[in-house]
Amino acid sequence: MLFSLLAVIVLGGIAWLVAPNMPGFFGIILPYAAVLVFLAGFVWRIMNWAKSPVPFRIPTTGGQQRSLDFIKPARLDSPFTKAGTIGRMILEVLLFRSLFRNTKAELKDGPRMVYWSSKWLWIFALIFHYSFLIIFIRHFRLFLGVDVLPFCLEAIDKVDSMLQVGIPRFYMSDALILAGLLFLLCRRLFDYKIRYISLPGDYFPLFLLLGIAGSGVLMRYFMKGDIATVKTFIVNLVSFGPISASGLPPIFFLHLLFISTLLIYFPFSKLMHMGGVFLSPTRNLPNNSRAVHHENPWNPPKKFHTYAAYEDDFRDLMDEAGLPLEITPEEAAARAGAAKE
Repeated sequence: MLFSLLAVIVLGGIAWLVAPNMPGFFGIILPYAAVLVFLAGFVWRIMNWAKSPVPFRIPTTGGQQRSLDFIKPARLDSPFTKAGTIGRMILEVLLFRSLFRNTKAELKDGPRMVYWSSKWLWIFALIFHYSFLIIFIRHFRLFLGVDVLPFCLEAIDKVDSMLQVGIPRFYMSDALILAGLLFLLCRRLFDYKIRYISLPGDYFPLFLLLGIAGSGVLMRYFMKGDIATVKTFIVNLVSFGPISASGLPPIFFLHLLFISTLLIYFPFSKLMHMGGVFLSPTRNLPNNSRAVHHENPWNPPKKFHTYAAYEDDFRDLMDEAGLPLEITPEEAAARAGAAKE
C-alpha cells in the first residue's frame, strides 16, 4: 500500500514541479503517447483473449440448470439459450449482477460460520463506475469546439448539477466518485481478509484514480484557472493541432499526468476487466452442456503406437530379457516368410 501511495506522490511531485517547465513534453507528447499505448495495449489484450481456446463450457451459474421438463430452470442465472446469455451479460455489465449476489462469511463465537448478503460493495461499485462514466461524458464539453452543447450532454450536465450550490455549479458525481473510491480503499485497508490478499496492483489504481478525481475537484472548485485557455488547449490537442501548453497552471499538469499514467497502466492491469468481461467464458457461454455435445476443436490428431507395434520394434530384446511375448521371434519370422511367399 505504501509503495503504491509513494508512486502516486512521486508522480504528483513531478507534475507539480517539473511539468510547468517542460510543457511540450507533459502537455503534448505524453498525452499522445499515452493514448497510443492505451489503444495498442487494449487491442492486444482483447486479441490475445479472443485467440485463447475454450475447449468446453465453463459458465458460472447461480441457479437451476435446464434438465427435466417439470423442473423450472433459472433462465438468467443459468441461461441455456443465446438470448438468456445476452440478458445475463446485460445485467452483469450494467448492474453488476454477480456482485449483487455477493455473500460474506465471518467466524463468530462458538465457533460458528455465519453467511449473509453483503450489498455495500455492490452499491459503492455502482456509485463509482457510474460517476466515472458521467464525469467522462461531461468532459466532452471540453473536447468540442462549440458554444452550444448537444442535447444529451446538456441534459446530463443539468441532472448532475441539479443540487446547485454556489458558483461554479456543484456536480453530484464529483462527490460520489470520491465516496466510491474511498469506500473501495477503506475496504482493502480495514478488512483484514482483503488486506491479506491485496497487492500493489490493487492499491495503485485506487490511489491514481483518487489523484485524478481529487485534482479535478481542486481545479474546478478551489484552484480555479482560466477555463477558456484550458478548453482552447484541449480542443486543439484532440483535433491534432496542438498549441503551446505554457502558462497553464500546475494543477492542470497534475491532472493531465495522472490521466496519462492511467491510460498507460490500464491495458496491463486488472482494470482491463472492462473489456475482458465480454470475452470471459464464465459469462458469455450458455449453460447447455446437458443438451448439446461440445467437441474440442483444438485437439490435434493423435498418433497412436499400439502394443503390437511396440512388440514388433523390441521383440528380440524383450525375448533376450525373458519378458513375456504375445508372438515369439520364431512365430514372427514364420509369419514374415509366409507373407513374402
